[in-house]
Amino acid sequence: MAKQLAPLARSLAAMPGEIGVRPEAVLMISGHWESDAFAMMHAARPKMVYDYFNFPAHTYEIEYAAPGAPALAEKVAGMITAAGLPTRLDGEMGFDHGCFVPMAVMYPEADVPLFQVSMRHGYDPAQHMALGRALAPLRDQGVLIVGSGLSYHNLARFGPQARVPSAAFDAWLGEALAREPEARTAAILDWESAPHARECHAQEDHLVPLFAALGAAEDAPAACVYHQTEVFGGVTASSWRFG
Repeated sequence: MAKQLAPLARSLAAMPGEIGVRPEAVLMISGHWESDAFAMMHAARPKMVYDYFNFPAHTYEIEYAAPGAPALAEKVAGMITAAGLPTRLDGEMGFDHGCFVPMAVMYPEADVPLFQVSMRHGYDPAQHMALGRALAPLRDQGVLIVGSGLSYHNLARFGPQARVPSAAFDAWLGEALAREPEARTAAILDWESAPHARECHAQEDHLVPLFAALGAAEDAPAACVYHQTEVFGGVTASSWRFG
């Protein structure tokens, strides 16, 4: 598995150098945390959340001991509230694997403050785009905003049967993200019209982080920073950076 995912690991490891500056903090929107509101991680020392099943024993002993950012979380919660969106502080939530896995590759020393904001139940694209817009000022304040998901996520259809739908959806996504800002936003909001959309995302929890990331950088150009075919036996997957 490590060999198969080596291209993804290389792209994540390259991210700090591509950004060029050390962030003041990382704000992660993971496809593994959702709530009734946009919940904001508020712990000073977040715990680990091993939100997977039947994995090797050592995967339940992983520690990613990055500090949280409770003061910044309070500020961000205020920004979200000011945008008319429901939010709450959550002092119990820890780092889920959609967060700590990429961060362990990006910043292995775990020395950058890290906190998460949840998705909201229902996965409304416009509301998650609005979340991103509320977070946008953070980009000028040294905060790196990361949407962690997967451009194809249908666990019942991995392997060769994913080959055609994932390639078609990935091609559409790349073309949509290359459009001018207004057309790009419109296309992403209407993502269910894409080829094989619901085959690729029977439940769109792993696509929703993209809505927020795009909303936070709505006028910035998109660059594909990772592209791979035949992952997990047939999946085409990509990642993008905005700005």
